[in-house]
Amino acid sequence: MSMVWQRLDGRPSDHLRPVRFEREYTRYAAASVMTHFGETKVLCTVSIQPGVPGFLIGSGQGWLTAEYRMLPSATQQRQPREFMKLSGRTQEIQRLIGRSLRAAVDLKALGEMTVTIDADVLQADAGTRTTAITGGFVALADAFNRMVQRGDLERSPIHHQVAAVSIGLLQGTTYLDLNYDEDVAADVDFNVVMNDRLRIIELQGTAEAESFTRQQLNSILDLAEKGIQELLVLQRQALEETP
Repeated sequence: MSMVWQRLDGRPSDHLRPVRFEREYTRYAAASVMTHFGETKVLCTVSIQPGVPGFLIGSGQGWLTAEYRMLPSATQQRQPREFMKLSGRTQEIQRLIGRSLRAAVDLKALGEMTVTIDADVLQADAGTRTTAITGGFVALADAFNRMVQRGDLERSPIHHQVAAVSIGLLQGTTYLDLNYDEDVAADVDFNVVMNDRLRIIELQGTAEAESFTRQQLNSILDLAEKGIQELLVLQRQALEETP
């Protein structure tokens, strides 16, 4: 008889960690949100500058990009800072964040401006990329809303809400929003990004130890959809509150 994985924090398999968005966390960014998924903490800041990369000059279209870094003390063992040479992991994660949040924005409505999302991990307990995407969206919405209030934009260029969550398969059962202990033990590890229509923006899935069936994939996506629906509600609630 196979054992059932017991979560150390006592959460049911289909529950998110406590999620919190602290808006206006720093003074000088166009918008900033300290995003908490349990013990994972990611500061998401937005900068907006005139001009676009060369391939978009004259197109009337804006651009959105992302940078991701982890502070040296974000994990139990100090990680050296990355300067000129970024690790493959860092490059892959920041590209994912950029792709995911571009899916939230009508770049034509933005005009020839470049938006940079900086995701800085202060504390890592797994799910840093999904935390960065989910909190990055809140920061992005805040930044655009402020531009509309100032008269810099006629309307917010956001046309879709975007959120992301991790799913793991542990001892044959699907678990939502993994912490570090679950992430390292998972037989299958997935990151799922969806918009507010529950259309898929990106799937990242790997069989770390065991291969998985089509049936298990369906259960992974079902659970991801449930978690993302909850995150979309939490994002909207955060944006409705007075910071």
